[in-house]
Amino acid sequence: MNVFPDFGGLGGIDDLKVAIGAALTIILIVAVLMIIISAIVWAIATSTGNPALAAKARTGVFVALGAAVLAGGCVSWMNWLISVGEQL
Repeated sequence: MNVFPDFGGLGGIDDLKVAIGAALTIILIVAVLMIIISAIVWAIATSTGNPALAAKARTGVFVALGAAVLAGGCVSWMNWLISVGEQL
């Protein structure tokens, strides 16, 4: 039994794929920029002896890293789910 979603069953699905791809690209770019900015602030705050700002910047680095990983892995995860659905 070959199970595969019927992407042609909905009108405008190609436009939706383009919009989702663009949104994921924007999310990845913003996440990488936030990693860079937070890492710079973390380094400056640590070198000047400001532990409160260093802790906030460290949190920013980890949150942005998590967002980048989730956005980057979303496409691979969806392709894996579709391939699993074909095997059922």
